[in-house]
Amino acid sequence: MGTVHAKAQQDVTTVGGMFEMDEPMELEDSISKPTLKLNGVRARVDRVHVDGLSRTKDDIVRTAVDELFHATDFEDVIVKAHKVRRTLDSLGCFKDIGVFIDVSSGPGATPEGLEVTFQVREMSRIVGGINTTVNSENEGNIVLGVRLPNVAGRGERVSAEYSVGHRSTSNFSVSATKPLMKTPLQPVVTSSVYQQNHEYPWSGYKLLDRGVLLDVAFKTSPATKHNLQWEGMVRDTSVMSKNTSFKIRENSGPILKSIIRHIVTVDHRDDTIFPSQGTWVQFTSELSGLGGGVANIKTELQAEANKEILPGVVLQASGSGGVLHDVFGSDVSSRLYLGGASTVRGFTQRGVGPHVDRLATGGTIYWASGLHLYTPLPFHPGKGGLGELFRSHLFVNAGCLAHPEESGEAVLDALSAVRVSAGGGIALRLGRVARVEVNYCVPVRTKSGDEVAPGLQFGVGAHFL
Repeated sequence: MGTVHAKAQQDVTTVGGMFEMDEPMELEDSISKPTLKLNGVRARVDRVHVDGLSRTKDDIVRTAVDELFHATDFEDVIVKAHKVRRTLDSLGCFKDIGVFIDVSSGPGATPEGLEVTFQVREMSRIVGGINTTVNSENEGNIVLGVRLPNVAGRGERVSAEYSVGHRSTSNFSVSATKPLMKTPLQPVVTSSVYQQNHEYPWSGYKLLDRGVLLDVAFKTSPATKHNLQWEGMVRDTSVMSKNTSFKIRENSGPILKSIIRHIVTVDHRDDTIFPSQGTWVQFTSELSGLGGGVANIKTELQAEANKEILPGVVLQASGSGGVLHDVFGSDVSSRLYLGGASTVRGFTQRGVGPHVDRLATGGTIYWASGLHLYTPLPFHPGKGGLGELFRSHLFVNAGCLAHPEESGEAVLDALSAVRVSAGGGIALRLGRVARVEVNYCVPVRTKSGDEVAPGLQFGVGAHFL
């Protein structure tokens, strides 16, 4: 009788007494390793056991494990068992999940039957922590959070977060999340109430947003994720100093804004921070104006493609573009901006495009692109250890941001004023969510009014152009 063990946080799968699917560390090369095609071994699942349940309800667990009963061979059982494990983990109810597969025995056992046992450890009733994040304006934040997981036993959770940035930014939010496992797309519904306080010294204004966000997230394929959102807010814009230009001052004051948003992301990369192959595409569309004093349509597209041309050497091509169609009431905070360590390097934050008194006023249309070469550090120090967190980086960026007063040829003329920069440096991985870049940048082509930043430039972010 054989047993398959697939424990949490391990990728080792062993079949006791029959064969080994993983290579033991001390196995000599001279010893032949038997192989077996698992898809030729007929099998079915007779029973599924879930041990360790306390607060979690049975119905949501049954929905998650039901897929196992459709397996037709041994390989299918293993694949579906790991898929069920990921589904259970996505509920946010458990901190440890182990999977054990054994031959079925006892009453009702079939000749090809198997029993699958999931051993789970539920999360504590209250979970807290401190972590760091990076927003789209290249600002680091310290986040203090508390979470109540699995409140009602079906994956519901309530969380509260307070964050402080190094530029006097502060955010506070309370959110409630509910996964809907019994529906075909298994969406996750989240509602949030928030207050956000941001400062934008490159444009001379600061924002105080208070609002509500409703989000429905679901997947139409393993790599395709959708977010349908409605956001309603009261936005209060104020100037940062007495020297702020009138172009910025005329946008001061509170406004009511209502936004319907759709975000679709298709990610086929093998890694989110330093991918060696695969593509990533994200398309965002917003409609403002169904209530409130602002009406506009905004669309943005971002894409990335990676190819390993030599061992450890990755060529990356990236691009983005956006259009804002103003209907009425759109203020300076609604416009598009370009430039900075995470977009077109070699320029200050929001340094590309229209400026008044050296303050960025934004635009309504932009495009940007990048060509990057990532390699291991010279001589590959710390190979297999600390050195794997670093990459050498060469890049060429190009882009343009415009705010044309007319359409047609005026738009094409405005977008032909291309800015170009090049340089190189070092990139450092920060876990699985962000990275740091230190680059020496050379602005190759600029336009009057741009704010350039030649020399060393430091950037931290989750996504770079």
